Amino acid sequence: MKVMLRTDGAGRLLAYVAKKDLEEEVLAVEPVDGNGAGRVLTLANGWRLATDWAGNLASPVTVEARLLREEG
Repeated sequence: MKVMLRTDGAGRLLAYVAKKDLEEEVLAVEPVDGNGAGRVLTLANGWRLATDWAGNLASPVTVEARLLREEG
């Protein structure tokens, strides 16, 4: 799915998922295990998204992401 990342006026990182009409604050950003070529984003609603985002945010950017399923 496509996710738009941007910062708001307070400097918070926000993620917008157009297909779900969902905008949430990003609470945590972690490197993807193993290759370091992306980031896992934890959203305020509990979603964890694996992205191809390198971590730089010069302006709003759209990235490819997939929802990670919780084990258990």
